[in-house]
Amino acid sequence: MSRDVSGAGGLADLQRLYLSALLELREKSLGGVAIAFAVVLHLVRHAEAGNRHGWEGNDFERPLDASGRMQAQAIAEALKSFPVQRILSSPATRCIQTVTPLAEALEMPVATAEEIAEGTFLGDALRLVGSLASSAGDSVLCSHGDVIPGVLWQLSQEGLDIADLGRCKKASIWELHVSDGRVVAAVYRHPRTFSAA
Repeated sequence: MSRDVSGAGGLADLQRLYLSALLELREKSLGGVAIAFAVVLHLVRHAEAGNRHGWEGNDFERPLDASGRMQAQAIAEALKSFPVQRILSSPATRCIQTVTPLAEALEMPVATAEEIAEGTFLGDALRLVGSLASSAGDSVLCSHGDVIPGVLWQLSQEGLDIADLGRCKKASIWELHVSDGRVVAAVYRHPRTFSAA
């Protein structure tokens, strides 16, 4: 059965169903093997921040544009119902601003992490992801279009089946589902699925 989710109400309904199914999945088992996803790592690519080449200042300080600010609000709406315990961001202004609305909604600080800065050594990002996979509660990490695909590529090289490998639109979210401290699934959320496009 198909369902029209083109309108704002339809997207909201779809998002509620998605969250409900995900939380239910965390509590189920499959074939006697526990698949309770006690942790989800939400890898967020920063929202729209204008044109890098049109920005005259330090690119590190390039802020979100009007579209990006709206996307940041949509990201906050999409993630605020999850059991988020920490929000980490690349030190770049555009990344911090992307998760600031979520931090405000959850009354939680944004911690900057050089491990997920643009151009970082991939091994540093992977070690951070591994550490968070062993931590209690969900984590939100806001990073860049080089870091997130790099992490996903490495996970795929280690045997993780990733259907949408290579997709990483601005304001998108990759969910890394964790069981027993190990990433066991990766789900891509296009911005339009939570009204951010």
